[in-house]
Amino acid sequence: HLHGGANEKVLLQLEEIGDVKNVDKYIARVKDKNDNFKLMGFGHRVYKSYDPRAKILKGLKDELHQKGVKMDERLSEIAAKVEEIALKDEYFIERNLYPNVDFYSGTILRALKIPVRFFTPVFVIGRTVGWCAQLLEHVKSPQARITRPRQVYVGD
Repeated sequence: HLHGGANEKVLLQLEEIGDVKNVDKYIARVKDKNDNFKLMGFGHRVYKSYDPRAKILKGLKDELHQKGVKMDERLSEIAAKVEEIALKDEYFIERNLYPNVDFYSGTILRALKIPVRFFTPVFVIGRTVGWCAQLLEHVKSPQARITRPRQVYVGD
Protein backbone atom coordinates (compact mmCIF):
# COMPACT_ATOMS: atom_id res chain seq x y z
CA HIS A 1 0.00 0.00 0.00
CA LEU A 2 1.38 3.37 -0.92
CA HIS A 3 -1.49 5.11 0.81
CA GLY A 4 -3.26 3.51 3.69
CA GLY A 5 -2.31 0.21 5.24
CA ALA A 6 1.26 1.20 6.08
CA ASN A 7 0.46 1.98 9.71
CA GLU A 8 -1.16 -1.45 10.00
CA LYS A 9 2.04 -3.00 8.64
CA VAL A 10 4.03 -1.12 11.29
CA LEU A 11 1.84 -2.61 14.03
CA LEU A 12 2.17 -6.10 12.57
CA GLN A 13 5.94 -5.72 12.40
CA LEU A 14 6.18 -4.46 15.99
CA GLU A 15 4.14 -7.50 17.02
CA GLU A 16 6.46 -9.74 14.98
CA ILE A 17 9.49 -8.27 16.77
CA GLY A 18 7.62 -9.20 19.92
CA ASP A 19 10.01 -7.98 22.59
CA VAL A 20 12.46 -5.12 23.01
CA LYS A 21 15.21 -7.77 23.36
CA ASN A 22 14.65 -8.76 19.71
CA VAL A 23 15.08 -5.28 18.21
CA ASP A 24 18.82 -5.64 17.54
CA LYS A 25 18.20 -8.84 15.58
CA TYR A 26 15.64 -7.09 13.35
CA ILE A 27 17.88 -4.06 12.86
CA ALA A 28 20.61 -6.46 11.72
CA ARG A 29 18.17 -8.00 9.23
CA VAL A 30 17.46 -4.56 7.75
CA LYS A 31 21.18 -4.04 7.20
CA ASP A 32 21.78 -7.53 5.76
CA LYS A 33 21.93 -7.13 1.97
CA ASN A 34 20.94 -10.80 1.59
CA ASP A 35 17.73 -10.28 3.54
CA ASN A 36 14.80 -8.44 1.94
CA PHE A 37 13.47 -7.39 5.35
CA LYS A 38 12.32 -3.75 5.41
CA LEU A 39 11.61 -1.71 8.49
CA MET A 40 8.04 -0.47 8.23
CA GLY A 41 7.34 3.17 9.09
CA PHE A 42 10.78 4.43 8.07
CA GLY A 43 11.73 6.53 5.07
CA HIS A 44 9.70 8.84 2.84
CA ARG A 45 10.16 9.90 -0.76
CA VAL A 46 9.77 13.61 0.14
CA TYR A 47 10.98 13.90 3.74
CA LYS A 48 14.69 13.07 3.76
CA SER A 49 14.98 13.69 7.48
CA TYR A 50 12.62 13.09 10.38
CA ASP A 51 9.07 13.43 9.00
CA PRO A 52 7.58 16.45 10.81
CA ARG A 53 4.22 14.66 10.95
CA ALA A 54 5.88 11.78 12.80
CA LYS A 55 7.24 14.23 15.39
CA ILE A 56 3.72 15.58 15.92
CA LEU A 57 2.25 12.09 16.23
CA LYS A 58 4.98 11.00 18.63
CA GLY A 59 4.10 14.00 20.80
CA LEU A 60 0.39 13.18 20.51
CA LYS A 61 1.08 9.57 21.55
CA ASP A 62 2.97 10.81 24.62
CA GLU A 63 0.24 13.34 25.42
CA LEU A 64 -2.52 10.72 25.14
CA HIS A 65 -0.53 8.41 27.40
CA GLN A 66 -0.11 11.18 30.01
CA LYS A 67 -3.88 11.79 29.87
CA GLY A 68 -4.56 8.16 30.72
CA VAL A 69 -5.22 6.68 27.28
CA LYS A 70 -4.01 3.09 27.54
CA MET A 71 -1.20 2.41 25.10
CA ASP A 72 0.18 -1.02 24.30
CA GLU A 73 3.27 -0.65 26.49
CA ARG A 74 5.11 -3.57 24.90
CA LEU A 75 4.70 -2.21 21.36
CA SER A 76 5.52 1.32 22.55
CA GLU A 77 8.78 0.09 24.11
CA ILE A 78 9.69 -1.82 20.95
CA ALA A 79 8.92 1.23 18.77
CA ALA A 80 10.97 3.50 21.04
CA LYS A 81 13.95 1.13 20.90
CA VAL A 82 13.73 0.78 17.10
CA GLU A 83 13.64 4.56 16.73
CA GLU A 84 16.48 5.10 19.23
CA ILE A 85 18.77 2.72 17.35
CA ALA A 86 17.80 3.93 13.87
CA LEU A 87 18.36 7.61 14.71
CA LYS A 88 21.96 6.89 15.77
CA ASP A 89 22.87 4.23 13.20
CA GLU A 90 24.89 5.34 10.15
CA TYR A 91 23.09 2.78 7.96
CA PHE A 92 19.77 4.56 8.52
CA ILE A 93 21.22 8.09 8.51
CA GLU A 94 23.07 7.58 5.20
CA ARG A 95 19.90 6.26 3.58
CA ASN A 96 17.62 8.97 5.03
CA LEU A 97 15.59 6.36 6.88
CA TYR A 98 13.80 8.24 9.61
CA PRO A 99 10.40 7.58 11.19
CA ASN A 100 7.53 8.61 8.95
CA VAL A 101 3.90 9.40 9.71
CA ASP A 102 2.93 5.72 9.73
CA PHE A 103 5.39 4.78 12.46
CA TYR A 104 3.22 6.20 15.26
CA SER A 105 -0.24 6.53 13.71
CA GLY A 106 -1.11 2.84 14.07
CA THR A 107 -0.28 2.71 17.77
CA ILE A 108 -2.35 5.86 18.33
CA LEU A 109 -5.35 4.54 16.39
CA ARG A 110 -5.16 1.25 18.30
CA ALA A 111 -5.01 3.11 21.65
CA LEU A 112 -8.11 5.05 20.59
CA LYS A 113 -9.83 1.68 20.02
CA ILE A 114 -10.23 2.21 16.29
CA PRO A 115 -10.40 -1.20 14.60
CA VAL A 116 -7.56 -1.95 12.18
CA ARG A 117 -10.03 -2.29 9.30
CA PHE A 118 -10.81 1.43 9.73
CA PHE A 119 -7.19 2.64 9.66
CA THR A 120 -7.26 3.30 5.90
CA PRO A 121 -10.68 5.03 5.97
CA VAL A 122 -9.43 7.30 8.80
CA PHE A 123 -6.38 8.10 6.65
CA VAL A 124 -8.63 8.87 3.66
CA ILE A 125 -10.95 11.14 5.65
CA GLY A 126 -8.03 13.48 6.26
CA ARG A 127 -7.26 13.62 2.55
CA THR A 128 -10.80 14.01 1.22
CA VAL A 129 -10.96 17.81 1.43
CA GLY A 130 -7.70 18.14 -0.52
CA TRP A 131 -8.87 15.68 -3.16
CA CYS A 132 -12.16 17.59 -3.54
CA ALA A 133 -10.27 20.88 -3.88
CA GLN A 134 -8.03 19.38 -6.57
CA LEU A 135 -11.06 18.04 -8.43
CA LEU A 136 -12.85 21.42 -8.30
CA GLU A 137 -9.70 23.18 -9.50
CA HIS A 138 -9.37 20.67 -12.32
CA VAL A 139 -13.02 20.97 -13.40
CA LYS A 140 -12.84 24.78 -13.46
CA SER A 141 -9.69 24.77 -15.57
CA PRO A 142 -10.31 25.63 -19.25
CA GLN A 143 -7.65 23.09 -20.23
CA ALA A 144 -9.30 20.33 -18.18
CA ARG A 145 -8.87 16.90 -19.63
CA ILE A 146 -9.42 13.52 -18.15
CA THR A 147 -7.24 13.37 -15.06
CA ARG A 148 -6.01 9.84 -15.58
CA PRO A 149 -6.46 7.80 -18.75
CA ARG A 150 -7.76 4.82 -16.79
CA GLN A 151 -10.55 6.80 -15.13
CA VAL A 152 -13.98 5.58 -16.04
CA TYR A 153 -17.10 7.21 -14.66
CA VAL A 154 -19.57 4.53 -13.60
CA GLY A 155 -22.23 6.66 -11.87
CA ASP A 156 -25.46 8.18 -13.17
